[in-house]
Amino acid sequence: MSEFTKTLCPYCGVGCGLEVSPPAQANKATNRDSKGNPIWRVRGDKAHPSSQGMVCVKGATIAESLDKNRLHYPMVRDSLDQEFRRVSWDEAFDLITKRIQTIRFTQGPEALCMYGSGQFQTEDYYIAQKLMKGCLGTNNFDANSRLCMSSAVAGYIQSFGSDGPPCCYEDLELTDCAFLIGTNTAECHPIVFNRLEKYHRKNRKVKMIVVDPRRTPTAEAADLHLAIRPGTDIDLLNGIAHLLMRWNYIDTMFIDDCTSNFPAYAEVIRHYPPEVVARECGISIEDLETAARYWGESGRVLSLWSMGVNQSSEGTAKVRTIINLHLMTGQIGKPGAGPFSLTGQPNAMGGREAGGLAHLLPGYRVVKNPQHRAEVEELWGLKPGQISPNPGLSAWDMITGLETGDVGLLWIAATNPAVSMPDLERTKKALLRSPFTIYQDAYYPTETAAYAHVLLPAAQWGEKTGVMTNSERVVTLCQAFRQPPREAKADWEIFAEVGRRLGFAGEFAFANSAEVYAEFAQLTRGRPCDMTGISHEQLQTEGQTQWPYPEEKAEPIFIDSETGILSFEPEEGDDEETLLHKEAAKKQKYYRRRTGKRLYTDLRFHTPDGRARFAAFYSRGLAEPPDPNYPFVLTNGRLYGHWHTQTRTGRIEKIRQMYPEPFIEIHPRDAAALDIANHQLVEVRSRRGKANFPAKVTKAIAPGTVFVPMHWGALWADDAEANALTHPESCPDSLQPELKACAVQLIPITVEVTVKNYQLQSSQW
Repeated sequence: MSEFTKTLCPYCGVGCGLEVSPPAQANKATNRDSKGNPIWRVRGDKAHPSSQGMVCVKGATIAESLDKNRLHYPMVRDSLDQEFRRVSWDEAFDLITKRIQTIRFTQGPEALCMYGSGQFQTEDYYIAQKLMKGCLGTNNFDANSRLCMSSAVAGYIQSFGSDGPPCCYEDLELTDCAFLIGTNTAECHPIVFNRLEKYHRKNRKVKMIVVDPRRTPTAEAADLHLAIRPGTDIDLLNGIAHLLMRWNYIDTMFIDDCTSNFPAYAEVIRHYPPEVVARECGISIEDLETAARYWGESGRVLSLWSMGVNQSSEGTAKVRTIINLHLMTGQIGKPGAGPFSLTGQPNAMGGREAGGLAHLLPGYRVVKNPQHRAEVEELWGLKPGQISPNPGLSAWDMITGLETGDVGLLWIAATNPAVSMPDLERTKKALLRSPFTIYQDAYYPTETAAYAHVLLPAAQWGEKTGVMTNSERVVTLCQAFRQPPREAKADWEIFAEVGRRLGFAGEFAFANSAEVYAEFAQLTRGRPCDMTGISHEQLQTEGQTQWPYPEEKAEPIFIDSETGILSFEPEEGDDEETLLHKEAAKKQKYYRRRTGKRLYTDLRFHTPDGRARFAAFYSRGLAEPPDPNYPFVLTNGRLYGHWHTQTRTGRIEKIRQMYPEPFIEIHPRDAAALDIANHQLVEVRSRRGKANFPAKVTKAIAPGTVFVPMHWGALWADDAEANALTHPESCPDSLQPELKACAVQLIPITVEVTVKNYQLQSSQW
C-alpha cells in the first residue's frame, strides 16, 4: 500500500493534486501544527497533470482545519430563539422526512428548496438532483455556483450550444497572447498563474494583457494593464473588435464556414470607435490599440476570466462578447487558443455535469428540453412527466420566496449564505422567516448555523471518497484517508437516506459512492461531457482523466510511421498543430487516449446547425452606477490565502496571521479629498447597508473605485461584511447577481477598528 493517499485540493477550481499521509510514520517525527497537535502531511502530487506538484498556501495547510470546530452530531431546535439539543440520526431523519411530506401535501413540492455547493463531490450533487428533481418533482435545487459560474455556463451554451470550457492548462504554455479579464489569477487561481507566468517570462514574444480596475499581482506581470472603469468591459471588448475589423485581423473563412449572426455583431461594433471606447473605459487610445494589435498579430490567443466578468448584470453578455473575439479571429479549437473560464470552486464543474443548478439536468441537459427530461426520467425509472418542465428557483429567488412565504423548507448544504449572498441584511431577515431550515456542514459555528432549525454533521475533504472535475475538465478521484469524526456522514449518504425514508428505496439503493458515480456516468453517454469510460476503478488504476472520455476505445493519434508504436517525436509532414500537440504531450509526461484535450477541434459546435453563434450586445454599464450621493464604485474579491467565508481558512493560524483584519483599498487622490489617512477606519455606506474597514491607501486601485475583500463575516470581524453593501440585481440570462460592483459613499471615522480575535474553542458537538 502506498504511503500517500492521492486526492485533490478542496479549494479553488484549479484542481491541484495532493498526496496526504498520516501524522505518525515509521522512522519519522510526528507531524504537528504550531500548537503541537498531530496533523496529516500534505504535499503536491507531481504526477497530477493540472498542478504538476505545485501547491499554494491553502492547499499546503488544509490538514490543519480537519479537526477544528467540527459539527459531530445532529442537532435540532423548535425555534431560532432556542438552544440546539443533540438528537440521534434516526430522530433527525424522521423530523426531516415528516416535514418534507407535510409541505409536499400542503404547499406542494415547489415549496421545497435545496441550496448546495461547489464543495460537493459529484456523487453528492447527483444524489441531490435525483432526490429533488426526480423523486420529489421540483427543480428547486440551486448552488453557490449561481453566484460564481452561471454566467459562464449561459455564455458557453448560447454561443456553442453546450456548456464546457474548450481549453486546457497546456494552452497556458502554448499561447502567443494571454488576455486576462475580470480575474486576479495570481491570487485566486495561483497554480494556473504560476504556469502562465513562468512560460511568459521565458518567452519574450508572448504577450500578456490584464484588464482590471486594480493593479493586482496579476496585473503587475502583464505587458499591458488596462485599468478600465467598472462596468465598461463590453465597451472595451467591442472596441477591440472594431479595430480588428478595421485592420482586417479577422478570419473570414472561419466566420463564413463555422459561425452565424456575424452581420448583426459587425453592425454593433461599428459604433465602438477608439475615441469613444477610450473615453468610456478611462484608458488611452494607444493602450486600446496596443491590446487590439497584440490580439490581431498573435497566432494563438487564450482568454481567461473569472468572477470579474461573471458577477455582473451583464455577465452572460460579457462572456459572449469575449467569445465573439475568438470567433471573429478563428481563435478556438487549436492549441494555445480559446475562451477559458476559470472555475471558482473545486467541483463547480462536476456540479454543472450533474445538473446542479435550477435549470439544468445531469449530462449537460436543460430542464426546458422535453427530450432531455425524458432521457433522465427513463434512466431514473420515473413515469413520464415526473420531472417538472419549469426551471426551479435560483439562489436569490429562494431568498425572496422566504419573504413571500412560498418557500416552506430550505435545505442548505456546504455553503454559508449568511455571508456570501448579496444584500446581506435583507438575506438575514429572510432567513429568519424560514419556517424550517436544515443546515448541513462540517463545521460549527458558522454564520448560517444561527438561522437553522436542524444541524446535520457532514463528512468533508479526506473523509469520503468521490470525484471532482476541475476547470480543464480533468476528473480526479478524491480518496478518503480518514474516518469522519463521530457521527458525521457524507452528503450523498444523507440525501440518499432521506430519499429512502420518503419511500424511494429502490432509487437510492447504492452501497457506496462508486455505484453512485457509475449511474451518473451512464447519463453522460453521447453527451458533450461523455464520461462513460470513467469510473472509480478506472481513476484508481489510470489516474485522473480528462473528458470527454467515452466507453469505446480509440487508437492513439501519434503513431510512428516506421515502428508503429506511440511516439511524440516530430515526423516529416507534421503540420503545425500536430507538432504543437506533440510538444505539449512530451512536456506533460503523460498521455490520454480516446479524445483530444480541447473541444471543437473539428470546428463543429453543439448548435443545431453546427455553427458557433455571434452575439450582438451594446454595453449597458453597471446596474447601480455612482452618483453624487454615492460617488464611488465598490468592488470586492478574494485574497490569496483565504477562501470564501473563512469556514476553513479562518481556522488555520498561518493564514489568519497573513490577514489579521479586513481593509478597504482607496486611491491616494480620493483619500486626500476625504482626508483619510492610511489605516484610518472608514465607514462605507450603500443604499442597503454599511460596513467599517481600515483604509489601505494605494495607487493599486483606480481613482473613483474602492476594493474590499469578501471573506469576513460576523464570526471573524465586527461590521466588515462586504455583502452588507452589495445589491441583488442580476444578469437576465444567468440570474447571477452583480456582486462585483455597487455604489457607495465613504465616511472617515476616528475610532480604531475592533476585529474579533475569535478564539474558537474545540467543538463539543
